[in-house]
Amino acid sequence: MTADSEGTPEVTTAAAVDTGPATYAELAAVGPYGVHPGHALITMVEPHPGHEYAYNRWYEDDHYIAGAMAMPWIFAGRRWVATRELQLLRRPEESAVARPVTAGCYLSTYWITAGRYDEHMKWTVGINKRLNRDGRVHQDRTHVFTAFQDHLATVYRDGAAGPRDFHALDHPYAGLVLEVIDADGPERREVLLEWLCARHLPRRLSGSPAAMVTVFRPTPLPGDRMSYVRQVEGVDTRLTLLWFLQRDPRDGWAEQFAGLEEEVAESGLGRVELVAPFLPTVPGTDRYVSELR
Repeated sequence: MTADSEGTPEVTTAAAVDTGPATYAELAAVGPYGVHPGHALITMVEPHPGHEYAYNRWYEDDHYIAGAMAMPWIFAGRRWVATRELQLLRRPEESAVARPVTAGCYLSTYWITAGRYDEHMKWTVGINKRLNRDGRVHQDRTHVFTAFQDHLATVYRDGAAGPRDFHALDHPYAGLVLEVIDADGPERREVLLEWLCARHLPRRLSGSPAAMVTVFRPTPLPGDRMSYVRQVEGVDTRLTLLWFLQRDPRDGWAEQFAGLEEEVAESGLGRVELVAPFLPTVPGTDRYVSELR
């Protein structure tokens, strides 16, 4: 408690904020509360050399929870890692997403309840300002590709027989591939999406180790975002694909993911800007940290 210029006490503690049980009950009684992953946070980060272990422990022991999973309307999350071996499999060499293309050895993915984007963003901006003020933000890292995204489609290999997309971050998948495609102009993105979902992805998924591909489009970050996160590029043209694999991405990599760039280019609809494989991290451990460089 402090005093203003006239000596009147001013309450500056959390007690001044109405966060009692009644408020939470009122919030829970209104608005969407389905299980569909209507939105996602997809963030690829590069810890600075020499800070890999410190970054991993900070993110996993603190930020994954306080900066994500404890927030309203995030209902699933998963972390992924690219060892140096996996980084060297990335394409294309000249990428508009990662410069160099090997940058970004950690990927975090989160599902956000459909229709709750605005509410979640209010909270996430507020909590990240607080975390930064409290010294709970690891500064020795670079955001390579960080964006909130709207879900557009999910294409399944096995139809109704496989896990649904809302299970994707809880199901024990053995790997994930992040693919980013830029359409040849804003007016072409919808046509590109239709081609991907109707022709390209079903053919690629058939008989493959990938059980599904989720497709998203990025949304602009708010103006009051944290200064260390750059504004999202390609909001009007970009599509983000997540391939969920049932085996290690190194197993059959050349056969499964060969020719992606060529097929998209031949369609005349866009350009593949990144194809990057990842393994799931092992929570509570520093497994793979020694293999990043």
